[in-house]
Amino acid sequence: MPMAKETAKYIHGHHESVLRSHTWRTAENSAAYLLPYLKTDHVILDIGCGPGTITADFAEIAHDGHVTGVDYVADVLPKAEAAAAERGLTNTRFEQADVHALRFADDSFDIVHAHQVLQHVSDPVQALREMRRVARPGGLIAVRDSDYAAFTWFPESQGLTDWLGLYETVARAGGGEPDAGRRLKSWALDAGFPEAAIEATSSTWTFSDEADRTWWGDLWADRSLHSDFAAQALDGGHAVQDDLEAISKAWKAWGHNQTSWLMIPHGEILCRA
Repeated sequence: MPMAKETAKYIHGHHESVLRSHTWRTAENSAAYLLPYLKTDHVILDIGCGPGTITADFAEIAHDGHVTGVDYVADVLPKAEAAAAERGLTNTRFEQADVHALRFADDSFDIVHAHQVLQHVSDPVQALREMRRVARPGGLIAVRDSDYAAFTWFPESQGLTDWLGLYETVARAGGGEPDAGRRLKSWALDAGFPEAAIEATSSTWTFSDEADRTWWGDLWADRSLHSDFAAQALDGGHAVQDDLEAISKAWKAWGHNQTSWLMIPHGEILCRA
């Protein structure tokens, strides 16, 4: 069995405030670029499955196929298994894995998918090589990652500006790349995909109406104080508690301001194996 090679620290962890956002993700709001290519008999690998909401959506679509969800952190997998069980799915499996050194044989999957994963890994090019290796000839490697430096919000907020600078510092200190979205095509080329085999697109999440903005603002108010991001910011000497308190209050204030608007851009690639 290949040895795990991950060295980056996962910036978010799995505090309730993190899972609150991760369980909101669906195939429709987070993998729309891939959906037209999915078939009912596909065998799919979902890397970085977290609590398994996207994985379960894939399994419902590929009801005559099979979906394997993997995550580097084994502790979250029971949540994914429970999510699949609640929906009566019998065509899923969940296990721990390192994307840098997958245990699966060559040519195992029709679709290899990773949502918000490459921004957190130590070697995204090696990760893409592994994703390509386990994809069947003619299969698809589908990757979507946000691009933090391109986040855009209104109204101006010094607290949110401070949050973004701190987030990028903490993420890079842990070995990740928070501006992954703009780099996906470049990483795919470095991984050996010919340019003709890569389709690079983008899409966004937008939070503006009262329900969406208050949910997101309150969520990040909590994450700024209680998630692994907060712990790594303090432990690394990148912030003090007062800084995190100010950022948390800024997120809360932003979320409860009816003029507020936030756009989160994502880079996407579909690579043909």
